[in-house]
Amino acid sequence: MEQQPVLAAVDLGSNSFRLQIARVEGEQLYMLDGLREPVRLAAGLTADNYLDEAAQQRALAALARFAERLRDLPHEAVRVVGTNSLRVAENAAQFISQAEQVLGFPIDVIAGREEARLIYLGVAHGLPQSDEQLLVMDIGGGSTEFIIGHGLKPLKLESLYMGCVSFSSRYFPDGKITKHNLAQAELAARCELQNIVADYKGQWQKAIGSSGTAKAIAEILELNGFSSGGITRDGLDMLRAHLIKVGDVQKLGLLGLRPDRLPALAGGFAIMYAAFDELGITRMQVGLSALREGVLYDLWGRFHNNDMRDVTVQHFMRRYHVDVNQVTRVARLSNVLARQFFGGDANESALQVLGWVASLHGVGIRVAHNGYHKHTAYILANADMPGFSKKEQARLSLLALAHRGNLKKLQGLLTNSEDCLLAMSLRLAALFYRNRSDVVLPQMTASFTGTKYYLAMESDWLNQNPLTEAALQEEMKQWKTLGVTMQLIKK
Repeated sequence: MEQQPVLAAVDLGSNSFRLQIARVEGEQLYMLDGLREPVRLAAGLTADNYLDEAAQQRALAALARFAERLRDLPHEAVRVVGTNSLRVAENAAQFISQAEQVLGFPIDVIAGREEARLIYLGVAHGLPQSDEQLLVMDIGGGSTEFIIGHGLKPLKLESLYMGCVSFSSRYFPDGKITKHNLAQAELAARCELQNIVADYKGQWQKAIGSSGTAKAIAEILELNGFSSGGITRDGLDMLRAHLIKVGDVQKLGLLGLRPDRLPALAGGFAIMYAAFDELGITRMQVGLSALREGVLYDLWGRFHNNDMRDVTVQHFMRRYHVDVNQVTRVARLSNVLARQFFGGDANESALQVLGWVASLHGVGIRVAHNGYHKHTAYILANADMPGFSKKEQARLSLLALAHRGNLKKLQGLLTNSEDCLLAMSLRLAALFYRNRSDVVLPQMTASFTGTKYYLAMESDWLNQNPLTEAALQEEMKQWKTLGVTMQLIKK
C-alpha cells in the first residue's frame, strides 16, 4: 500500500458515531480533528432486533455530516467500523447498503473480540510505557469489552453483550431510578461478568476505563467531590446513593453531567458498578484513547508491513498445521494466474486476499479430509480472526469453499466478477498441484476478455498428463454451471 499522510477512522458505535482524523509523521500519529454524533443506535433496536426507522435516519444524517469531512480522502486512508448494534441487527445489511452510499466509504462490521483488540491498541498507544499488566474496560452502547494486556500486546480479549444504551432502555426506560431496578440491572451485569471472572480477576495491576461512559462517570465523581481522581469504589457508592435518592435522570443536578449522556447514564453506571464488584476493582483511571484511535493505528500498520491480518494468517497456518510447501505452491501459481487474468490492471488488494485464502485453504483438513474445503469455509467464516472484518472473513470463506469440488453449491453466491477471477485462479492452482508435490509445470498463459477465461498450454505436456487434462475438461463443465465460459487452448 502507498503511504498516506492523513488517515481517518469512523466508529459506528451503539451509542455514538465518532470520526477521528490523524496526521502521519514517521511512526507517530497526531490527532487533527474529531467529530461525535450521539446517534444512540442501540436504542433503535426493536424486541426482534430490527433497527427502527428513526434510528436509521439519525444515523444516516450523522454519516452525511461525516461524509463532508471525509470527501477529499482516498479510500485506502479511511476505515469505517461497525460494532454491536450492527452485529446483531437483522436488517443491518440493508442499512449498511444505504449508509455506504451516504458516507462514500465501505463499512466493516467487526466481531466483539476484534473490537476489543482495537480498543486495547488505541488505549495502549495513549499510555506511557509500563511493566504493569493492564485491565481495559470499555462500556459501549450495546456491548462491553474487557481486555488484559501488557505494553501494546493484548493477552485476553472478551466482549460481553451488555451496554449503556441497551441496559438503560431495558431497566430504566422512563428515566426513573429505583433501588429495585438499579439492583436488577446490576445483577444482570454481574451474571454476564461470570463468564470472565475466573480468567480475569487478579490478573492485572492497573485498571483503565475507555470511551464515553468511563469518562462521564469519572468527571461526575471528581466534580461533585465523590472522588479525588478517577473512578473509585467509594465514589461509585456515593453516586449510587445519589441516583436512588433523586430517582430520575432528568433531575440529578450533577456537575459534569452533559445532557446527551443522560439517556444512557443509569445503564452504564450499573455495568461499571457490577464490574467493580465482580472483578475486585478499587480504582480505575480513564484512558484518553479508544476504538477509533485503535482503528487508526491498525490502519497505519497496514502501510508499514505490520498488518495484523498477515499475523493472523501465519498463526492459523501454525495452529492448523498447514502443509507449508503445498500452500506455497498454490499461492505462487494462483498469484501468477490471477495477474494474467487481470491483465495490466492487477488489483493488489484482491491479490492480497487471494494470498490469504491460498495460505489458509487447507486448514479444514485438520477436521476431516473428506470435504475439507467445507470445513475450511466454516472455520474462516466463524473463527475469531484478529485484523479481519466480518465482511473479509465471509469473502475468505466463500473463496475457500469455491476452491474445489462442485460449483453448483456457489450458485447465487459467486456473483462478483473479481471473486470469480480469484476463485478461477485458486481452483486451477489447486488442480495442478493436487498430488501435493513439486510438479514441473509447462509454460501457460491465462487471459480474460471480460466474458471468457482462456488458459493456453503446451499440447505435448497435456498428452503426457491425461489426468490433468481430464480434470481441466471437467473444470470447464463446472464453470459452465455458473454461466461462466472457460476455454482450454492447446499450443
